[in-house]
This record gives sequence, C-alpha cells and structure tokens, in this order.
Amino acid sequence: MITVSNLALQFGGTFLFQHVDLQFTAGNCYGVIGANGAGKSTFLKLLSGELESTKGEISIKPGLRMSVLKQNQFAYDEYTVLDTVIMGNKRLYDVMKQKDALYAKPDFSDEDGMLASELEIEFAELNGWEAESDASRILQGLDIPVELHGDKMADTDGRLKVKVLLAQALFGNPDIILLDEPTNNLDIESINWLENFILDYEDKGMVIVVSHDRHFLNTVCTHIVDIDYGKIKMYVGNYDFWYESSQLVQALIRNKNKRNEEKIAELQTFISRFAANKAKSKQATARRRLLDKLTVEEMPASSRRYPFVGFTREREVGKDILFVTEISKTVDGVKLLDKVSFIVNKNDKIAFVGENEVAQTTMFKILMGEIEPDEGTIKWGVSTSQSYFPKDNSAYFEGCTDSLIDWLRQFSAKKDDVYLRGFLGRMLFSGDDVFKPVNVLSGGEKVRCMLSKMMLSGANVLLLDQPTNHLDMESIQAVNKGMIAFPGNILFASHDHELLQSVANRIIEFRPDGSICDRLGTYDDYLEFRAQTKQETT
Repeated sequence: MITVSNLALQFGGTFLFQHVDLQFTAGNCYGVIGANGAGKSTFLKLLSGELESTKGEISIKPGLRMSVLKQNQFAYDEYTVLDTVIMGNKRLYDVMKQKDALYAKPDFSDEDGMLASELEIEFAELNGWEAESDASRILQGLDIPVELHGDKMADTDGRLKVKVLLAQALFGNPDIILLDEPTNNLDIESINWLENFILDYEDKGMVIVVSHDRHFLNTVCTHIVDIDYGKIKMYVGNYDFWYESSQLVQALIRNKNKRNEEKIAELQTFISRFAANKAKSKQATARRRLLDKLTVEEMPASSRRYPFVGFTREREVGKDILFVTEISKTVDGVKLLDKVSFIVNKNDKIAFVGENEVAQTTMFKILMGEIEPDEGTIKWGVSTSQSYFPKDNSAYFEGCTDSLIDWLRQFSAKKDDVYLRGFLGRMLFSGDDVFKPVNVLSGGEKVRCMLSKMMLSGANVLLLDQPTNHLDMESIQAVNKGMIAFPGNILFASHDHELLQSVANRIIEFRPDGSICDRLGTYDDYLEFRAQTKQETT
C-alpha cells in the first residue's frame, strides 16, 4: 500500500533519518516508536504528504484514500460535531454540501438537474446515505452522546473535541489511517473501543500509529517501526516482543563466551515461546503466523539507552503505615472528596484511578500536608518516611538557575561531584548536561530530575502523581521496572495501562461525587468488575 524508498530528511544540515526503505502492506497495524525528538510525528507527516522529504520517494498505490488524525482542535469550530466527522471523507462531504446547495436554489435549472443527478450517483457510491448513521455510531462508540452531535465544535468541551477528531480520522472506511498519539486524553472505555475498532479494521485496511501507550501497542500492532540513531527499521511483532527481544539480543552480543550456534538456538527458543505466550489477544493468530516465519537475522537489535530507575528504602515500614479517616474537601464550590476513608497495609501498591483526577491530586496534597482537609484526619505510621512526585513540578524549577548537579546536591547525603555525576549518568545526563540550569530543562528532563530526587530520599513510602507524563518509552519502561522492584509501599496515579496492571495490587477509584471504590486485585480485575457492574445496571 505504501512503499518508502531511500527516504531522507535533513533539518539545518543534520539528517533526522536517511537511507529509509520500508514496505507497508494491507491487513497490518504498524506502531511507530522512538525516543522523544527522534522524528516519529515528522515521519507520519512525510507519509501523509504534509512534509516534503530531502531525498527519496514515498509511493502510495493509486486510488487509495488516506485519513490522518488532525491535531488542531480549533480548525472546525464553525462546524457541527457530526459534520466535522463526515469531513473525514472530504469528497463525500463536498458532494453532500454541493447537492444540498443545488436543491436549495430557487431557480433550479435543467443543467442543475443534470449535475444533481451525477452528484446523487457519486453520493450513493460513497455510501452517503449511511454517512450520518456511520458517523453517529463512531461518536457513540467514543462515548459522545447523540444529543451533542448537532452542537457546534466551538461550544464543545476540549476533551470531547479530541474524540471528535479521532472519529473524523476513522470515518468512511479509509484504506490507510495515520494516528499520532490517538489515546491521549481518552478514557478507559474509549481506548478499549478504539482497540477493537483497529482490530476489526485491519481486515479492510492498514493503520500506522505513534503511541507511548505500551498496552495499546501490544494489543493492536502486528509490526513495530523503530526510529533509532537516524535509521528507521521495521520488525515483526508487538511492542513487548520488540523490547524483550532487543534486550535479549543485546545481552547475547555482550556475551563473548557463548558460541554463535548457542546464541541462535536461544533466540529461536525465545521466538517460539513468545508466539505461544501471546496467543490470548485478538490479534495473536495473525501475529503468530508472522513470528513463525521470522528468522534470527530479522530480530530487533536496538542499541537504545535506558535510564536506571531504582528506589531503595533506608528502613522497613512497621505495622502502622497510613490511616485516612473521613476526609472531605471542597474546592471552588465542588466537593472533590466526600468522607473518604482507607487504611494502607504492608506491601500495598495502590493505584488511584477514575475520571476525577483533580480529586486524586487533592488527596496526594492532603497526604503530603500541602493542603488541609475540610474535615477528617490523616495519620502516618511513625516508621514511615514519604517521597512525593507531584503532577505539577514547576515549583522545583521555575526561577531556579542552579545547575543540574547543584540542584540534585541539595537532596543528596553524599555531596561530592563524582558521586552525583555518576548518579546523573545513570539517568542519561552526561558530559556538560550536568551543568545546564534546571529552569531550561525539557519536560522529560525535569521528570528525570524529580525521579532522581526520589531515588536519593531512602523513603519507604512513595507517592507518585502521573510519573510518566512527558517521558519517552525508554524512561516509562525504566520507571515501571523500578516501581515493580521497590519493596515498600506505593500510592500512585497514572494513565498508563501497563504500569497500572504490572505494579498495583489494589485499586482506589475516585468517583465524580467525591466517594471512592476500594478494591483488592489488579487493574484488569478492576476493569472487569467495572464492566460487569455497568452491564448489570443497564
């Protein structure tokens, strides 16, 4: 469907990538991954024709329709929600409006009649008679109710606009769909719906998607397109297969003692095991066929660097950890927390979830003593020590001109440069990076600083409010591993399904009315319970 030949893109004398040769075929979903700034979104813009390459060619089979997820939420403010979705098929929308304008003419001529007849034929061929019902079905799948479909986009909530633009990209059975971070700002149900849509759609067309959501990539992808060190390579399998096989290949390359035959045998065993283990997902049959044909030479061997995130505690917690009793809090007239009570037990790793994110952040601030509750009490056990990762870290960096190494020094028991530089090196700050003023760091770099601060704290209870925001996949993976390995207690909020599922053993849902639902078990257990409860109530 799409052939990329000898593609190169140069910015200011430097190649973002070059010598790119790829073939994208129907019936597959390709996940594009790479570090922040590697050029993932830029690559999609090249494929869509929004950007011109410096060299090479992108050829798309003639007659195919491509649909792209738009990023400008204000571009359609003068249109209704339903019209915005139908505009995903521009030709259909133009025919529809031209036809309506003709019929509205007071002096309808014979020539108008002939043109209207031609338009009616094209309208029918483009499935125009089903357009409104199809658009409505997609909107409802993304949880936008019918009563809002006639609203102007200008009057629509920003969170819903994101869903409308996604519906636009999916509308009208395009042959190729390009999606850049489609799960951003989507709720659980909408992500699940999108996953199912893509899985069903792959029988008809092809999807190329950029995403930081590992669970989403694992569910929908047949291939991974990796942008790394100026090269773009394509591999069979989903994200987990790419990541785990990359790690294995790197370990085998480093192992000089093993003979090549032993290494090849180990890789072949890995391919077989992975194909069998992933057989639960809806996509597994197609993916397994691809993996079965995979040769050792085609396996990923990424040399991408990962930060080290490891939390250590200076002492173990005692019997009493945390008692939250009848906490209530109203902010700007909105009751965020209403008589919330829970007790944290030893080994609890608790995920705060639910649509009421402001309530989650408010609870973190109350637990850390940053704000007072209107009523109720918080009691920490005497053996506990806390380290906190706030959702908004600007207070730590704004107006601060300290170098990175001096900024971190204030949180470290060891003050010498050699120790701090070594520590920062593990967080991928090397060379002159450590002398950069912290107020000019990127969002991801500031997050790595905050994680470094927590790692130096020695606390036995960690509180993290959206720790993976602004991070690339490598850093998210490192945070995930660090949280799993931590032997103390964790209370955290996140949108990352994989992080929630692999770390939490208890889920507290913050509801819109200020109450909570507290359940033992994994995140997937909680989702199953929630779906069952919803089914019973309907």
